[in-house]
Amino acid sequence: MQHQDTANNKTKLMLKKVMGTALSGALILSMPVMAISQAAQAATAADSLTAAKRLNSLLGNTKSMTANFIQTTKGPNGGKSGLSAKNGTFSGTMSLQRPNNFRWNITSPSEQLIVTDGNMLWVYDKDLQQVTRQNADQQVGNTPALLLSGDTSKIANNFKITQPNATKNYYVLYPKNKGSNFNSLAVSFNGGKPVMMVLNDSLGQVTSIKFNNVKLNSSIPSSQFKFTPPKGVDIINQ
Repeated sequence: MQHQDTANNKTKLMLKKVMGTALSGALILSMPVMAISQAAQAATAADSLTAAKRLNSLLGNTKSMTANFIQTTKGPNGGKSGLSAKNGTFSGTMSLQRPNNFRWNITSPSEQLIVTDGNMLWVYDKDLQQVTRQNADQQVGNTPALLLSGDTSKIANNFKITQPNATKNYYVLYPKNKGSNFNSLAVSFNGGKPVMMVLNDSLGQVTSIKFNNVKLNSSIPSSQFKFTPPKGVDIINQ
């Protein structure tokens, strides 16, 4: 039982960091609370609508995506954190296809895989020879995976969308669900392609993900989003 609890905690931590781009600190700070006039409130609302439309347009043009990534997680005090206590930097490959197909494969320094076909979500830790299986709706609904691979029409229902600089294609999203695993998510585009994300989670950690070799709208075999547990591994149902 203790082994399973430890495995479950590790799985949840991994999902928080993965599922869910570095930008300046200004992108990931909440707006200060202040008294504002009705005119200012109207302008803010209009800006939010514009930001949502622009982000939806960019994401709507991404039917599928493949990329390499480098992911770095720092703890609340700026120290390295992550799946390995000795190294907070990971690299690997990812692919997605709308709607709700997502594959995140960490290849270094250890091998871990998160994959979903929109129905079942699998987390495979090769070193532990362990697989966690759960309904995809339990995680995808309020995580960054929704932003990249989910239904764009639902994004505004789940996030408050802001565009700090109207001339630059980066956006900061704040989850409306108070039970979300993260506090804010920033995403940056270059040439219409997602190139960077920054995630502030509820533990005070900051995860930066840089994408390179990004390819949009290429054909991806459906088998990429299917998973069959290897023989002999422990399977944990959540």
